[in-house]
Amino acid sequence: MKAIHELKIAICSDHAGFELKQIVNQYLIDKKPVAYHDFGTYTAESCDYADFAHPMASAVEQGEFDFGISICGSGNGISMTVNKHQGIRAALCWNEEIARLGRLHNNANVLSLPARFVSVEEALKMVDAFFTTDFEGGRHQGRIDKIPQC
Repeated sequence: MKAIHELKIAICSDHAGFELKQIVNQYLIDKKPVAYHDFGTYTAESCDYADFAHPMASAVEQGEFDFGISICGSGNGISMTVNKHQGIRAALCWNEEIARLGRLHNNANVLSLPARFVSVEEALKMVDAFFTTDFEGGRHQGRIDKIPQC
């Protein structure tokens, strides 16, 4: 896997995830990924996560970015939305080990975070774990191959 500073990373959130997204944004900027793009939202005003999740997921799906991060209050709605894209495997994570397993066993390409249920410290640990863990392959690849495609 590329080092985190070599990755192309896309990020999005709704209003409930905005504050955490801003913190993660700065964390990523400090790590200087090769390409980084914030797909919004850009304020804490109420909005619909799908308006930002679909463009971010499309960009990851089309290979413009290596990975994505999606954030909303529970993590559920935004994760469900990005997972509607055939090339996306979003892992809804609430601790570092789940984030690591999302990559290791599921080859997840989007980290979904529940802003209202994780601390900033835990969120940043999950970002590091997600972006520094390689997919294990092997028996796990066969399971991923069984995910239905339309």
